[in-house]
Amino acid sequence: MSHTHQSERVAIVTGAADGIGAGIVRRLVEDGVRVVAADIDVESGAALQAQFGERVRFVRTDVTSEQDIVALVASAMSVFGKVDILVNNAWGGGGMGRVEHKTNELLQHGLDMAFYAAFWAMRECFPIMRAQSWGRVINMCSLNGVNAHMGTLEYNVGKEALRSLTRTAAREWAATGIVVNALCPAAKSAAFRRVMSQHPELVASADAHNPTGRIGDPYDDIAPVVSFLASEDCRYMTGNTLFVDGGTHINGSSWAPDLGDH
Repeated sequence: MSHTHQSERVAIVTGAADGIGAGIVRRLVEDGVRVVAADIDVESGAALQAQFGERVRFVRTDVTSEQDIVALVASAMSVFGKVDILVNNAWGGGGMGRVEHKTNELLQHGLDMAFYAAFWAMRECFPIMRAQSWGRVINMCSLNGVNAHMGTLEYNVGKEALRSLTRTAAREWAATGIVVNALCPAAKSAAFRRVMSQHPELVASADAHNPTGRIGDPYDDIAPVVSFLASEDCRYMTGNTLFVDGGTHINGSSWAPDLGDH
């Protein structure tokens, strides 16, 4: 597997301690990128930093806190002196249930985790990237929102709001050297494992419903595409949504969990 060498670049990755985020951190480090890894899980985040040494700095971050996001970007500047790449990947919480049973608090959580966290981070990173005429923003969105999967309204709404933010920022920032793209993955992430544990009836069919016959791997299948989006080679592609999902988006997904009446 060939890697793009980016020894002068610095990235921030949120939701970095597990699943897709951890796979992205590993790939970026192999590309030569120095990474500020943000997560609320201190134990896993510390282990990630220990694994990669001085190439990774872990910062405990609650992405639903604007103050934490501001501090995260400030920490990256303090430690590495720049920010070139921003990967908004964090997600946590939420639950399975029908639309009519969702609460205001749950919908707000979805927006805080998926939309506002990315908005705050992008707003903080913009003047840094604009000053250097170079920036890469990769927002991890979801086929859940595109296809309106059942049971996950707060996630769907938050991720589709994030796609709209991606496209708008891409248009407004196009002349600055900053490119902004969205990636919709299908991978065995922490969120995927959590849903499968709650709905074991879906486990057997998850792989079978993917055209390739399997759900992707965070490092082998998702991280290489992030590597491209973070690279110099991506300088002319912005405002796009990439479905890195084994082809699931082509005909939609027959996602039908048993939600009962709750």
